[in-house]
Amino acid sequence: MLFNSFEFCLFLPVAFAFYWLLRCRWHWQNAFLLAASYVFYAMWDVRFLWLIAGVSLTAWLSGMGISRFGRGSRRAKGIVAAQAVVSLGVLFVFKYFNFFVDAFVSLSEWLGFSACRPLWQVALPVGISFYTFQALAYVIDVYRGETKACRSALTFFTFIAFFPQLVAGPIERAARLLPYFDRPRSLDYASAVDGLRLLLWGMVKKTVIADNCATIVNAIYANPNADGTDLWVATFFFAIQIYGDFSGYSDIAVGCGRLFGIPLMQNFRLPYFSRSVAEFWRRWHISLMSWFRDYIYIPLGGSRGGRLRTAGNTFIVFLLSGLWHGANFTFVLWGAYHACLFLPGILLRKQRRRNDDMAAGGSLPSFHVAWQMGRTFLLVCLGWVLFRSEDVSAAGLRLQRMFTDLHWHVPFCGRLPLLLPIALLLVEWFTRHREHPLDLPARGLWRSRAVRYAVYYALILSVLQWGGTPVEFIYFQF
Repeated sequence: MLFNSFEFCLFLPVAFAFYWLLRCRWHWQNAFLLAASYVFYAMWDVRFLWLIAGVSLTAWLSGMGISRFGRGSRRAKGIVAAQAVVSLGVLFVFKYFNFFVDAFVSLSEWLGFSACRPLWQVALPVGISFYTFQALAYVIDVYRGETKACRSALTFFTFIAFFPQLVAGPIERAARLLPYFDRPRSLDYASAVDGLRLLLWGMVKKTVIADNCATIVNAIYANPNADGTDLWVATFFFAIQIYGDFSGYSDIAVGCGRLFGIPLMQNFRLPYFSRSVAEFWRRWHISLMSWFRDYIYIPLGGSRGGRLRTAGNTFIVFLLSGLWHGANFTFVLWGAYHACLFLPGILLRKQRRRNDDMAAGGSLPSFHVAWQMGRTFLLVCLGWVLFRSEDVSAAGLRLQRMFTDLHWHVPFCGRLPLLLPIALLLVEWFTRHREHPLDLPARGLWRSRAVRYAVYYALILSVLQWGGTPVEFIYFQF
C-alpha cells in the first residue's frame, strides 16, 4: 500500500477514527495499531508477515533475557550475539543471497570453472533493512543500559511494526520512541493539524515533484545514446527526484505519526544546502547515518585512534552503508566514493561541524557559501550516477560521456518539470528556519485564515492536477 495510493486515502482516516475511539484504553490502541500495521504490510505481501513477527519476537525475548541475566554477563553477551546473527542473517538471506551467489558464479566463470546458478531466487521483503536494524538496535541498547527491556510483547511488537515508518523508516531508537507506546495517549489537536500539513507537503514533494522528475530521468537513463548534456540534466533531476521521493516519504511518515500521537524523528534537514560532504551526511537520512555512527563507527574506535584509523573506520561505515542500500556493486562503489570525499578532511584534520545558519541571518548566502554549496551539490550529483545506474559499466560509460560528449543543448522535458526542482529549492531555502514550509507563522499575511487555506487548497489541487505517473518510493527496495 503506497502512501500516494487511493487505498491509503481510505485506510488512514478509518485507522485514525477507530484508534482515537479507543483513547481511554491505550492497550487496546496498541492492539488496534498493531493489527492495522500488519494489514498495511500485508497489502504488499502477506507471505512476509511471519518475518516481521519473528524478528520482533526474537528481539523482545532477547531484551527480556538480557534484563534477567544482567548486563555484562556471559549469557547477556551471548544473547546479543545471537540476536545479531538472527537479524543480520535474515537480512543476508533475503537481501544479499542472490547478490553473493551471482558474484560467486561470475568469479568462477572468470577463473575458468563452471558454476550453476540456483533455479530459485529469494524474494526481497519490503522494508526488511529498516525493521531489522531497529530491532537489533533495541537489543544492543538494552545491553548497554541505554533503555530498559520492554516487558509488554504487545507494546514492543507495535513499536517495531508502526505502519508510518515500517517500510522506509526513519529507523527509530527504542529509548526515544518506545515510551510513547507504553503510556496513555490523547489527541493533541494542534499536533494533529500540523501532522496533516506535513503530510500534505510530503505528498507534494513525492507526487508533484519527484514523480514528474522520474519521467525525465527514466527516459534519459533508458536511452543508450544519451549524450553528456542529457545525462547532466537527468542526473540533476534524479538528485531532486530521490530527495523529493525519500524526504517526501519521511514527511508523510512523520505527519501520520503525529496524527496517532507518536512523534517520529526528523530524517532530513535541507541536505542540498550543505557546505561540505560531511555536512551533507549529517542532513541526509539522519536516522541511518546515526545508526551506523553509534553501532559501527564508534565501536570500531571512531576518531580516537589517529588519522589513518579514522579514515579506515570511515571507509568501513560507508562501504556498509552503500551495501545496505542495495545488493549491487554500484552501491558499494557509491559508498566508497563518498568515503573518499571524506579523506582530505580526515587526513588534513580540517573537518568542521557546522551548525550555523547557511546565510548568517541574511536572505541569500555569501558568494563563498554559495560556492561551497554548489561544489558539494555537484560532488553529490556525481555520486548519484553510481546510485542510479544498473551496473558498474553503465555508470562508467555515463560518467565518461558527461565529461567528453557535451553538445550544449537543453533536452525537451516540458516547462513544468523544468521549473519544479527550482521551485522546491527556493521554497525550502526561504523557509529554512521553520520546521517545514507549511509551518506558517501567525503573523503578517499568514494571520489570515483565508490566505492559509488558499495555500492548502492550491497544493491539494496541484497534487490532483500535476501529480505525475505514480512511482514506487525509491527506498522501498532497501
